[in-house]
Amino acid sequence: MKEIVLGKTKICVPQNGFGALPIQRVSHEKAKELLIKAYEGGMRFFDTARAYSDSEEKIGAAFEGIPRENYILNSKTMAKTPEDFWKDLESSLSNLKTDYIDVYQFHCANQVYKPNDSTGMYEAMLEAKKQGKIRHIGITAHKLGVAKEAIASDLYETLQFPLSYLSSEKELELISMCKEHDIGYIAMKGLAGGLINQSVPAMAFMQQFDNVIPIWGIQKESELKEWLSFMDKTPKMDEEIKHFIEKEKKELAKDFCRGYTAAGKMACKHFL
Repeated sequence: MKEIVLGKTKICVPQNGFGALPIQRVSHEKAKELLIKAYEGGMRFFDTARAYSDSEEKIGAAFEGIPRENYILNSKTMAKTPEDFWKDLESSLSNLKTDYIDVYQFHCANQVYKPNDSTGMYEAMLEAKKQGKIRHIGITAHKLGVAKEAIASDLYETLQFPLSYLSSEKELELISMCKEHDIGYIAMKGLAGGLINQSVPAMAFMQQFDNVIPIWGIQKESELKEWLSFMDKTPKMDEEIKHFIEKEKKELAKDFCRGYTAAGKMACKHFL
């Protein structure tokens, strides 16, 4: 499997990330088993968030004793005030049993925080980076307009956004935009919230891009085994897979949930 460089962060990892939202649904023992197997199998990028209940805590327990420089932690805050930002960050550091988080992101942002916008949120990120508690500043979004504004601002080092072979052409444009601005693209919902049930075309689609790291939601050993099998034998896009994807797009794209409801709750049953 090829390694990708996550934009201006210069983080270099295999193009196969572990999405740790689902491990909140399994026991601590099972989560540790999955995380260790993922690490031993070659995964190095682990995505979590303060909002994912005990996901951070399970990662911290699993990786205690493993040299910190050997893996990348990506976490997030949904805080709306600097005070809550610092509470979230300190909680995440404690849960993850680490002195720093590699990539820290504004989670599901409905606005693009900027310096001097009166919120103090971007300044909080800068201060956390200055203190060495985070290494890189990122943002996650579910709205195309927010994502484009974040990229254009050149204030963020990573963008996390839904991406799958069901994505629209306008959404796919974000990939080249991120590359132009040297922003790392973290792809969530690679299985389109559960609509896609074939891992080979999903991975072959992602493999086309050299600035994208997909994070796969994992809570079962069978799922992990499948994604790890691609470390040595990564699916490549071919005519058969292209034909399959085109057929899937015609049948499924209209059902793909890309974001949140107006109330801020997840609109999809699954969030992978």
